[in-house]
Amino acid sequence: MKQKETLLNSAGIDLNQAIEELGDEHIASSHETPLREDAFEMDDELKMELIEKHFKEIMHVLGLDLTDDSLKGTPKRVAKMFVKEVFSGLDPKNKPEAKLFENKYRYNEMLVEKNITFYSHCEHHFVPISGKAHVAYVSNGHVIGLSKINRIVQYFAKRPQVQERLTVQIGNELRTALGTEDVAVILDADHMCVSSRGVKDNSSSTVTSFYSGLFEKNPQRRNEFLKYLELSR
Repeated sequence: MKQKETLLNSAGIDLNQAIEELGDEHIASSHETPLREDAFEMDDELKMELIEKHFKEIMHVLGLDLTDDSLKGTPKRVAKMFVKEVFSGLDPKNKPEAKLFENKYRYNEMLVEKNITFYSHCEHHFVPISGKAHVAYVSNGHVIGLSKINRIVQYFAKRPQVQERLTVQIGNELRTALGTEDVAVILDADHMCVSSRGVKDNSSSTVTSFYSGLFEKNPQRRNEFLKYLELSR
């Protein structure tokens, strides 16, 4: 961040002004979640202790009465929620183990799991994102338990995110876990940074996709996947 600030200043650009002008633009630095090298040197208990302390300060600055019975436990609850729940996907130790099984049924067609509910948080404003993930793959000799697909989606969703990055992370992880290039992912999500603030549009949603292998090269396969998503439950 310091290096970026130096470069901006050398070009005569004020950092704060640049951030304001970017506003709600969906920018992302890479397919990997931006993490410091020392991100996991601190244990969860210490992280929660520090977050509780700092969130208490935020509430104090906002003018809230922390002696009120309804508010005094909020900093601790928020700290636990951040570390153990909504951002638990930041920690590699929480990554689901994807156990593969031999495809004994010799099922060589597309397998689709749709309407996987996920919740995430926009990394620009730390407000919720909620949506559905639709996943397809063609077996390369092995299959994965259906619940593991859900867990992979949830793992990458439980971190500050940009939807484009989340889509790619899920797709790449499924390729690795399944040992096949033939993977497709579509996310359809609502962003509270759009609906509850800023433009305040609560009727729009954002759709992103990831196609690799047959889904990228063969339009017929891709269209077959999209056709499955039109079916009523």
